[in-house]
Amino acid sequence: MVAALGSGAGAGRLTAGGLPVSGGFAIGYVHSVYRAPSAEVFTVEGRRFTMRAVLSLNESVLDYYAVEGVRTRDPDGVWVLWLAEPATYGELSLLTTSIGRRTLIAGGRCLPLYPATGAAEVHLTLRATLDVRSRPCDYNQSFFLKTTYSATELTATRTVETQKPHVSPVPG
Repeated sequence: MVAALGSGAGAGRLTAGGLPVSGGFAIGYVHSVYRAPSAEVFTVEGRRFTMRAVLSLNESVLDYYAVEGVRTRDPDGVWVLWLAEPATYGELSLLTTSIGRRTLIAGGRCLPLYPATGAAEVHLTLRATLDVRSRPCDYNQSFFLKTTYSATELTATRTVETQKPHVSPVPG
C-alpha cells in the first residue's frame, strides 16, 4: 500500500491522502512494547518530510527511540521529545499492524495505514494525488487530535535544523 502525500484537486495545498497537512502531519500509533498511545510529528518541505518530535503518554516510548533531544511534558501528561537531529525522508517505509494501528493524522482527519488483520508494509511519499480516502478520526484517535504542538515551534525547529545533517532513526 502506498500512502501518498500530495496536492489535492485544484486546492493548491498539500494533502496526505486527502488530508490537509498545512505544513505538518503526525503518524499516530499504539507502541507495540509499551502499549501506549504515541505519535511521530513531521513537517513538510517540498517533496520531503522531517520527523521533528515524538509524543507519548509513556516516557519510556521516548527512550525506545534512542535519539538525543529535549524532553518536555505538557499539562495533560503527554511526553514530548523534540529531536536534536530531526530525520528527513523522501520516502518512509512502515510496517503496520492491526495492533499498532498506525494512522496518518492531519487537519483533524485520519487515514488508517494498517490492515484489518495481520501486517502490511506502507511506503509514505510526497506526490500529487486526487485520491481522497481520509475520514474523521475515530474516538480512539482523540489522544492525537488533542495533543498540541505549535506551528511556531515546528517552524523554529525547522529553521534551526536546516543547517544540520539529518539522520534517519527507525520509527517505533
